[in-house]
Amino acid sequence: MKLCIVGTGYVGLVSAACFAEMGNSVTCVDVNPVVVEKLNAGRVHIFEPGLEDMVHSSRADGRLRFTTRLADGLGGAECVFICVGTPSLPDGSCDLGYVRSVAHEIGREMQTDLIVVDKSTVPVGTADMVRAIIEDELAARDVGLRVSVVSNPEFLKEGAAIADFMKPDRVVVGTDSEASADVMRELYSPFARTRDKILVMGTRSAEMTKYAANCMLAAKISFINEIAAICERVGADVRDVRVGIGSDTRIGYQFIYPGLGYGGSCFPKDVKALIHTSSEAGVEPLLLNAVEAVNIRQKVSMALRVEEYFAPRGGVRGKTLAFWGLAFKANTDDMREAPSINVINHLTARGMKVRAFDPVAAENGHRVFRDNALVEIADGQYEVCDGAHALLVATEWNQFRNPDFERLKALLATPLLFDGRNLYSPSAMARRGFVYFCVGRAGQSLPV
Repeated sequence: MKLCIVGTGYVGLVSAACFAEMGNSVTCVDVNPVVVEKLNAGRVHIFEPGLEDMVHSSRADGRLRFTTRLADGLGGAECVFICVGTPSLPDGSCDLGYVRSVAHEIGREMQTDLIVVDKSTVPVGTADMVRAIIEDELAARDVGLRVSVVSNPEFLKEGAAIADFMKPDRVVVGTDSEASADVMRELYSPFARTRDKILVMGTRSAEMTKYAANCMLAAKISFINEIAAICERVGADVRDVRVGIGSDTRIGYQFIYPGLGYGGSCFPKDVKALIHTSSEAGVEPLLLNAVEAVNIRQKVSMALRVEEYFAPRGGVRGKTLAFWGLAFKANTDDMREAPSINVINHLTARGMKVRAFDPVAAENGHRVFRDNALVEIADGQYEVCDGAHALLVATEWNQFRNPDFERLKALLATPLLFDGRNLYSPSAMARRGFVYFCVGRAGQSLPV
């Protein structure tokens, strides 16, 4: 098929690369000429394992191209995908300004009947809004073109987006048009060869499915973090509790890893948006409010433990904290809503210096903390530890899982480690001679 994808952010570029990989002819449209110039020069502006090679391959074969002109992308296209940002507004609702703008432009530029696909995460009712905008523009042009608006939410995990797209658990298609559903089935058939993964439903149900899925996963994270907080007070170990409950197939092990809270571009925004939608619909979102409140508390929990440890030792002011990991999770450079920001801002506001390292998010770290004189972003994992009073691990990068502990002990002023991702064994850390704190376990592990 010939496809047009509007937006070359995370969702748009991954979708374009994967569709092109399957032989489709894809034109990506972005209003930012700098981004388009980079992509046409072969430079991918976001980090996602496997994405750059896939983009290069399809560009070289002529299946993928980039432009700033929507008219170029729409020419001959059967489907146009809207993959633009929907950031949170101060009241928690979604800013649909980019979606509206694209809808207006599609209505002004389309020259043939078209299927318009909402792939951005949008509130319930957005497909109806997009259809109305496009039809108004067509009426103003006095042309008899037909438009079908489909909801096709993405379910991609940052760091595993290529695999998620190429081998999806399901493909949700929201439409009342059987013809549009058939086109979507044809488009996605190469991604669903082993079984039928296409779930067709109404547009509003599809839009709600996306929010319900992300909020369910966020709820699991907040649940295990609340259990971890209770464990710290009652003398239980959340590691054991996690295994105890995860072995129940009704619960499972996924998304019950205690840590520093959820972050990124999806969960925080989508929880806020569904809270707003619920409130607007007259339903008090008791559970969703609790999910968000627990996450806000969890994001500073390890900072409070650092403060508590140093309180009888002269406080954190003037001391230096080595910091491993800035991205909100491993295998991405995304720092949007990252817990690292909350921890670092909390401690530097109290006078602590932070020297941080992240294998791919350093550039974003420089941007986020450019006005914070107490934060230094370094290039070396061990370099940041030299002379520091403690080390805090905030992201579960593989290279942090089994570091050179003897080297760490030699570099740190004190063998003190705060583990925000529960990467290490408390007993093993004690044998190595570290004072060790982790999530969901009372007190500290002392050297033996």
